[in-house]
Amino acid sequence: MSVAATGMEQEKKSGEPLLRVTGLEVAFDGNTVVHPTDFDIAKGEKLALVGESGSGKSVTALSLLGLTQNAKVRGSAIFDGVELLGATEPTLRGIRGRDIAMIFQEPMTALNPLLTIGAQIAEVVQLKQGLSRRAAFQKTTELLADTGIAEPERRSQAYAHQLSGGQRQRAMIAMALAGMPKLLLADEPTTALDVTVRAQILSLLSSLQARHGMSIMLITHDLNLVRSFADRVLVMQQGRLVEQGGVSSVFSAPCHAYTQRLISSRPTRAILLPDGGQQTALGPDLLSAQDVSVSYPVPVKGVRGWFAKAEFVAVNRVGFTLGAGRTLGLVGESGCGKSSLAQAVLGLVRAQGNIAIGQSTWQHRAAADLPLRQQVQVVFQDPFSSLSPRMTVQEIVGEGLRVHEPRLAADQVAARVLDALAQVGLSPELHPGLLGRYPHEFSGGQRQRIAIARALIVKPRLLVLDEPSSALDVTIQMQILALLAQLQREQRLAFLLITHDMEVIRAMAHEVMVMKDGKVVERGETEALFAAPQHPYTRALLESIR
Repeated sequence: MSVAATGMEQEKKSGEPLLRVTGLEVAFDGNTVVHPTDFDIAKGEKLALVGESGSGKSVTALSLLGLTQNAKVRGSAIFDGVELLGATEPTLRGIRGRDIAMIFQEPMTALNPLLTIGAQIAEVVQLKQGLSRRAAFQKTTELLADTGIAEPERRSQAYAHQLSGGQRQRAMIAMALAGMPKLLLADEPTTALDVTVRAQILSLLSSLQARHGMSIMLITHDLNLVRSFADRVLVMQQGRLVEQGGVSSVFSAPCHAYTQRLISSRPTRAILLPDGGQQTALGPDLLSAQDVSVSYPVPVKGVRGWFAKAEFVAVNRVGFTLGAGRTLGLVGESGCGKSSLAQAVLGLVRAQGNIAIGQSTWQHRAAADLPLRQQVQVVFQDPFSSLSPRMTVQEIVGEGLRVHEPRLAADQVAARVLDALAQVGLSPELHPGLLGRYPHEFSGGQRQRIAIARALIVKPRLLVLDEPSSALDVTIQMQILALLAQLQREQRLAFLLITHDMEVIRAMAHEVMVMKDGKVVERGETEALFAAPQHPYTRALLESIR
């Protein structure tokens, strides 16, 4: 194994490491996905493992706990004097959650949809700490509060689908911390979180580490996260460890070409203003929102609930406009109301006020809204969950035509599908069997391109982009953002871009709208707002990229 090391690589903490991995190799059906790898994790150390999707990061961590099904694992992993590789299931079961805990990347699939969040966390507390049921639920509330969830007692009674993506991720972190582990394996723990909450979570993990001497292995593609959090960094490429060392030395003088490419891969501003760079003569607004409010009913406890109703106001009197060929970036914390506002724009929830797309408004009747749904499409954050696993690429991309243009002949639909895929850089020539393949047969970036093609095929005027690149590696993220910018220039599409990544906002948005607690606290042209933010919350968001 060839490892480009820096001077910091040789610096070890005194004493035996908490975890020593030697010659770790993982293979599936004879295909090696992790080549012989050596690394240590010292007690109280924060180690980051970085690399693109498919590099072997998650498999490396999962193999330590015996969670790689149907895999052939070789080598040695000594944890606190215990050999993990080849250990019996009872031994591993005693270590999982108590001594080594894991935060999984996608909380929606990791959380049980049939149990409340509180019940799931309390179960771990009871099993690993031996507390009574009452004490376990009290501890659960404390854990949720520590991870930054507002109203933790009420949220503990919610199910996974009733929480935002950021809230679900925080619940997963609370569950992982419930057993007070010695080693925490954190697989993309902050992917769904906005920058301010991300800082809170990292601060929480750091304080817990200092208090309990916990070690952390952070698996991520977010290099800014690594720079601000980790002590050492390991870089993996195609299952091989290509570089390791102290964070400051690796980031300041990366030795391997792959590490250099990762560090230099940051979103760059690639948008062009319509009409040769002039902001005038843009025509009428494509999307107009005036005094838009969205509220949800919430239960009232006790006897009062029989007679009284309460509501939670998620969006409070928000107004904005968006023209063709323009991008409005919408940023804010999880739970600030940006997703509810997007759902109102998409006609998925009823809203007070007025939302007009062109000359049309949502009637909330399927037949009446069908023409408008063709004009407004959405690209979701995670294409793996938004694309049907039972449908081929041809069926997925062509589905919109069956709804909006049912009179097209089969050969016409096939031609439109190929054209939409070509627009996003996918072709049968470069991807044999493209139309007959399923989503799981593609990489994350390719799946997102398929999702964009699905939205484009009905020739919309407005795209709602819900975190379109946050689940992607930095190099793939740059490709997707460049693709979206190109499509906007060619087709004069309007984008409502929802993200917590301020670098993505700077690269994509003509204008920015900052939301907090359901209200717009600041709005302005992107470069002007970045240069001179007025609201303290906006300044806090911008600190994440400076």
